[in-house]
Amino acid sequence: MGTRTTIAALAGTALLALTGCGAATVSDKPAAPRTTPTTPAAATTATPSKATVTETASLPNMTGKGLQYAQDQAQAAGFYGLTSHDALGRGRMQAFDRNWKVCSQTPAAGKHATDTEIDFATVKLEEACPSKDVGKPQPAGATMPDFQGKSVKAAREALDSSYSITVNDATGQNRIAFMESNWQICTQNPTPGTRLDGRPVKFNAVKFDEPC
Repeated sequence: MGTRTTIAALAGTALLALTGCGAATVSDKPAAPRTTPTTPAAATTATPSKATVTETASLPNMTGKGLQYAQDQAQAAGFYGLTSHDALGRGRMQAFDRNWKVCSQTPAAGKHATDTEIDFATVKLEEACPSKDVGKPQPAGATMPDFQGKSVKAAREALDSSYSITVNDATGQNRIAFMESNWQICTQNPTPGTRLDGRPVKFNAVKFDEPC
């Protein structure tokens, strides 16, 4: 037997010996990932919100005061929700507050929450306050209201906006009622108490300083 054959035989014998003895082998499977214990999240407790505290203040009596002064004093007392209306029920706007005076107020003077809306019933400086606040025009019901003596503007606001309304000059001068709050109704068609069914409405009117 040659030398090379002997060496090969010895190497094969050694390899068999190692395998038979259970030599360790390297696995091709990846190692399982290591897990880190998680800590449970701390429970959060909602903090109850504090109840809103409504502030109160003393509302002065503004009857007889100029509207601009009344508004300034109400704001100085802590009231900022202010509104006003025509106490004669003519639906006039208080465009220049210094030209109007307060006849009454809602609510009356006294302690109130500062978020209360203050409504001043007013007339122009040269006018006398009515014995009773006529208030803002109210929507008409199912029948035609009696608008005689009322302003054309108040009547228009009381009727549904879908109604067709014609205003004629009762003096026969064919004037146009541009400022409808300055015109009073003398006659109307339909007549008071007639069921409102969509038919066109006609008013004959004059200015408030004129007789019907």
